[in-house]
Amino acid sequence: MAGRLYGVGLGPGDPELVTVKAARLIAAADVVAYHAARHGRSNARAIAAEYLRAGQLEEPLIYPVTTETTDHPGGYQGAIDEFYAASADRLAAHLDAGRDVVVLAEGDPFFYGSYMHMHKRLAHRYETLVVPGVTSVSAAAAVLGRPLMERDETLTVLPGTLPPAELAAELAGTGSAAIMKLGRTFAGVREALDRAGRLDDAWYVERATTDLQRTGRVADVDPASVPYFSLILLPSRAAAAFMAGEEIPAAAKQGTVTVVGLGPGSPEWLTSEARAALAQADDVIGYGPYVDRVPARPGLRKHASDNKVEAERAAFALDLAKRGRRVAVVSSGDPGVFAMAAAVLEVSEDPQWKNVPVRIVPGLTAAQAVASRAGAPLGHDFCIMSLSDRLKPWEIIAARLSAAAAADLVIAIYNPASQSRKEQLVRARDLLLEHRNPHTPVVVGRDVGGQQESVRVTTLGELDPATIDMRCLLIVGSSQTRMLPRTDGSAQVFTPRTYPS
Repeated sequence: MAGRLYGVGLGPGDPELVTVKAARLIAAADVVAYHAARHGRSNARAIAAEYLRAGQLEEPLIYPVTTETTDHPGGYQGAIDEFYAASADRLAAHLDAGRDVVVLAEGDPFFYGSYMHMHKRLAHRYETLVVPGVTSVSAAAAVLGRPLMERDETLTVLPGTLPPAELAAELAGTGSAAIMKLGRTFAGVREALDRAGRLDDAWYVERATTDLQRTGRVADVDPASVPYFSLILLPSRAAAAFMAGEEIPAAAKQGTVTVVGLGPGSPEWLTSEARAALAQADDVIGYGPYVDRVPARPGLRKHASDNKVEAERAAFALDLAKRGRRVAVVSSGDPGVFAMAAAVLEVSEDPQWKNVPVRIVPGLTAAQAVASRAGAPLGHDFCIMSLSDRLKPWEIIAARLSAAAAADLVIAIYNPASQSRKEQLVRARDLLLEHRNPHTPVVVGRDVGGQQESVRVTTLGELDPATIDMRCLLIVGSSQTRMLPRTDGSAQVFTPRTYPS
């Protein structure tokens, strides 16, 4: 009867982080195998040493090459593939003889682990069990005391062997991140972090949980001192607002929060006041696509996050300002219209931020931008509403929409639909038709000011909710709104400034 194969994770280095199951299997195994460099020393064996017993067979799997060159005809990859095949054959001989084999793996066997190469070659032939271990990423976050992610944040794990340009592109578009495989790649990784504007956020951890553990900011680490068993963390941005003791250089005697409206999309619609606020900022915080609209520059730290963490984003901004940073919180359009200004002021009610100045810099609204493209549909009394029921119940939306329609106001509708909200606009259209003629003009603006801008004019009766998404804004005319045909076949929409008595 063939033996069983075990891939056993040992955790990051501290023998006390070996799981109870891993310790039991190591002690019971007939054969213990482990990978090692040519000098013969194995970190994995050192971690497991206290769990080994007398009389066990040991199989050191010695790499033929690590960082040095090789004269193998297949080059480095050829030498490594040949080594893995030979190692698998050695383990198979024990398994065929009925011996149970434990292959030791630092961290987790399936997380950049060498064990997986044995697994691919043997698991289909023998009964196999993989025992997970604490990863180096989890250990690094623990020794730093910095959470990796919370709520809707994401974690990206990247190899430092990527070209710096490719790595920078990945880092610029992600939240929390861990970068593995350092050593000789460290200089290129640091270059990528700098390119992506993330260097000041990056933390270095070497040999986490061991007696040789070392931590610090990546910017302060000597590349020549970096071993392979190290990694870089970009921890949770939301959690960073509540981290005690983090050293943040104060660029100003008084930190401030400025909530900046970027306008609907076109750089031409960014006001001079907004440009000045961004130029003076040490940190820019906001929803990822909006932060991307702010050009990178030396010394500027950009903190992008998901669009559902407004309160956490506001707290992060206020906390940075409390410690002396000049912070710009960016919103599309005007920050006071369904955007971050209200969120920042609401969070700032907490006494811990009572001394942090908050300033609002207005921006051109999406409603104004769409109206200008169509003509002058907002020429008389109008209101602005959002159809999103994420922060208020639909019953309130329906009541307000009916009241606005009954009052014969032009209505600018934000957030008309999304992938998860399709029925709201159907219901809204039905409510409006109870008060408005089906021939009432409706302006549909999509991505106005952006590269995919489109503006079309239809009627309330012909409006197809299926053609509307989150990037659209609707302007529904009043009883007085008119369509003015032009000789080129287009039409402009306007609402007269007078109202019949």
